[in-house]
Amino acid sequence: MIGAINAWAPDLYVDLHVTDGSDYQYDITWGYNGTYAHSPSIAGWLDRSLSPALARDLAAMGHVPGPLIFQIDNRDVMKGCAEGVTPPRLSTGYGDARHLASILVENHSLKSYDRRVLGTYVLLESVVRTAGADAAGLRDATAADRARHPAEVTLSWKEPEGKSPDLRTFLGIESRLVLSAISGTMRVEYTGRPITAYVPFHVESEPAVTVSRPIAYWIPPVWHEAVERLALHGIAFERIAEERALDAEVYRITDGKIDAAPFEGRPQVTGTPVAERRRMTFAPGSVRVPTDQPLGDLAVLLLEPRSDDSLFRWGFFLESLQRTEYAEAYVLEPMAERMLAADPALRAAFEKKLIDDPKFAGNADERLDFFYRRTPFYDDRWGIYPAAREVPGERVTKGS
Repeated sequence: MIGAINAWAPDLYVDLHVTDGSDYQYDITWGYNGTYAHSPSIAGWLDRSLSPALARDLAAMGHVPGPLIFQIDNRDVMKGCAEGVTPPRLSTGYGDARHLASILVENHSLKSYDRRVLGTYVLLESVVRTAGADAAGLRDATAADRARHPAEVTLSWKEPEGKSPDLRTFLGIESRLVLSAISGTMRVEYTGRPITAYVPFHVESEPAVTVSRPIAYWIPPVWHEAVERLALHGIAFERIAEERALDAEVYRITDGKIDAAPFEGRPQVTGTPVAERRRMTFAPGSVRVPTDQPLGDLAVLLLEPRSDDSLFRWGFFLESLQRTEYAEAYVLEPMAERMLAADPALRAAFEKKLIDDPKFAGNADERLDFFYRRTPFYDDRWGIYPAAREVPGERVTKGS
């Protein structure tokens, strides 16, 4: 799919689905990331041009169009619906990140098959007619978003604090809770009677986690699988022919963990990135990924470890979490004794930790590691996230 997008450079991407879950009157719904996300100009065009046309054309043909419905509680619609920014792993999130107008269409599995098919035909015809009639407006919006390059990039969103959710009309189907002899709990039973309700829509439109936009990312050549993924997405980068040294901003990952079960065939990784400055040397074959390019926002979302769909989260940099350097106890024991004898402050810190931290006091490996970390032999690159950030004011020179 990404290959087709790169080759064809479409103006609009439509992802067709059939959904299940709670029942309602709508037989066809659609949605996309809003104007508060990565592509505000495109979302504005979808709001002004495409959505009104789809609603009008579908209603004229006897359908009940509506917004994407994500109930907070499928047992009780009055608890409200959720709306937010989908991540890049999903079609509308990916289109938003790479500034490609994208909509997700959901028919409903509880509607008849012919109604779903005919509704999709009407919607697709309306999409083509509307995009054709206002191709210039769509392309202008796309160009505007691709040229934005905001100084701060949002990695995740939250519902605004202190703001009450909007009440919106919801065309539902009456339901009741009945006791299930199978599950032993209450289940939802729909009566088939249409109802109109006004329910709160909780919109996650406020930035929750943001990151400053670097000038570029630098990746050593050993991480070829990650670089291949960037190339697959069509992200531009340069491969250096000579060694370069960089006063870089890097992340050290603490509390790195791998989920017990894979997701979509890959390990899911979490950790806390802590920024620090250090001199980095990049060998020939390393790549520099500038962010002032049309797919710069997508590059940030793929390379910032706090991003929910970063290459780090998808397990492409696992080796950076593995500790490989260590010292044998027979070497550390006499070394630690000499360190304690020569440094009263170190002795006081060690003795205090023994008193304050019973877990530490009872763990021989941690006690030895206390001293190893204070030797010149400790691997201070352990946990350094490989994609370094080039930020304003940093020096890039040839050689080290």
